[in-house]
Amino acid sequence: MEKGKQSVEMTKFQMDLLMNVIDWDHYPFTKIIIQKGLTKNEFQELMDMLRELDEKYHLQKEEGLLDFTSLLVHFAGMLNEKLDPNETIKALEKEKIYPELMTEFINILAREED
Repeated sequence: MEKGKQSVEMTKFQMDLLMNVIDWDHYPFTKIIIQKGLTKNEFQELMDMLRELDEKYHLQKEEGLLDFTSLLVHFAGMLNEKLDPNETIKALEKEKIYPELMTEFINILAREED
């Protein structure tokens, strides 16, 4: 068991080193996932939700819908509790993950602030 504990500690140490050498300005979403400690399953659930929301967004856009607030509300409500919706949206947009959907969410948030 001691060997397993050493292996976990070594992995954690190596991850800490990597966190300090990577230029995280280009990978803010990845950084959030690591910092918040999302599991592989939680990450996959998030990506599945984003894919579904992106599909709905494009479908609704094709149908002529102009207000996508319901998609943003769904995103925020279903987002893993470890993540902040605004921070996650900005990070996804910066990494160009579902960029059209994230830009739409950012625009909705900006209108709500005004």
